Amino acid sequence: MLNNSADSANEKEVPTAPRDPVGVAEAENEPPVDSESQAYRNMIAKSLLSKGNNTRLKAAIEKAKGGEPVTIAYIGGSITHGAGAMPLHLNCYAYRSFEIFKRMFAPSEDSPIRLIKAGVGGTPSQLGIIRYDRDVLRDGTVQPDIVIVEFAVNDADDETQGICYESLVLKALDADNKPAVILLFSVFENDWNLQDRLAPVGWHYNLPMVSVKDAVVEQFHWTQEQGHVISKKQFFYDIYHPTNAGHHIMADCLGWLFDVTDQSALDGEDEDNRNERPPLLGDHFVGIKLLDRLNGDIFARIEAGGFWETDTDLQLTEMDDHAYGTPLFPNNWMHRGQNVAGNTSFKLILRSKRLILVFKDSGRADFGTAHIWVDGALVRTADPHQVNWTHCHAVILYDEEHSTEHTVEIAMAEGHEDKRFTILGFGFVD
Repeated sequence: MLNNSADSANEKEVPTAPRDPVGVAEAENEPPVDSESQAYRNMIAKSLLSKGNNTRLKAAIEKAKGGEPVTIAYIGGSITHGAGAMPLHLNCYAYRSFEIFKRMFAPSEDSPIRLIKAGVGGTPSQLGIIRYDRDVLRDGTVQPDIVIVEFAVNDADDETQGICYESLVLKALDADNKPAVILLFSVFENDWNLQDRLAPVGWHYNLPMVSVKDAVVEQFHWTQEQGHVISKKQFFYDIYHPTNAGHHIMADCLGWLFDVTDQSALDGEDEDNRNERPPLLGDHFVGIKLLDRLNGDIFARIEAGGFWETDTDLQLTEMDDHAYGTPLFPNNWMHRGQNVAGNTSFKLILRSKRLILVFKDSGRADFGTAHIWVDGALVRTADPHQVNWTHCHAVILYDEEHSTEHTVEIAMAEGHEDKRFTILGFGFVD
């Protein structure tokens, strides 16, 4: 982690895993944002933190201009989900920037440009890398041409301090079809994000980077004469999420990168040779796989014990351009108090070197705490009320250099035997 003292102080001030809001707050007594003004254009231009090597992005643009299929994928937290926008699925920055790309480069309205949106509220890249194959690549059925990664305000919860983020970037970057990977840095109402930690990953791999923080924060404090464009009340729905106007600005920042890239000369070959360039923070989780009830028996020996039921009350997210919510981690194992299996533990025997547990947070009183043992040693006590809303919570159980067989046991804590607890799934590196 870069600048440990500064980042640590900031992280203590920032609540983790915010709840997604509903609706949009309107700023009162504020003049409308003039998106045609020179001041607005100047603000948007400041978002371009780095053009990066433009070879891959220009290739995607040329495909679109030629009428070929192009897929733009977004992965991130609640801002990528669209929180604060109304209606969420049409006014979120992801959909709006996807529409900008189509308007710029598609030769006709029916050009095959596809949107993949995979934002999940209150979750860091530690969960995002587990979701990537399922939610972005759709289990190998999708090869995105452009991948936009947005975790700059979520990764305070990343236990690896950036290793999961870099691993996710590399997982996208190393795909056989060589997609363009764009790093997007959103910002909270208190002017905070983790750009200082995460942007060096982009510099290291010479990636395009867009900073909403660089675009808007300085002008928040300016006068009209200095170039003030939008107030915090207009930009933010709450202390975390943008309004429609904020999402519009985020989309225009990405649109500026698209335009600058299109107008620029082609850079040299994308000479990124990952094998010759060591990772900046770490690539330990690049090969991570999702293990859940659907595929668990393929990879491991599992005894569900008292966790034999399936939880259907799950965190929902509006994927792609959908107005409806998709339940996350539906292939799970749930313990429900006083079921026929009693309080017997869940047991997983798996050969691996790294393992992340994903469990369900809940605000319901009938959910309780569980103990987690690895090879007989207590390593975690998982409290679903730590966040206290229906939410996917990822925690590392072990992170080792070599792969060995481990036995993981999960059982309800003393006094919680009659409570519920849901194991949503695992991410493992073999």
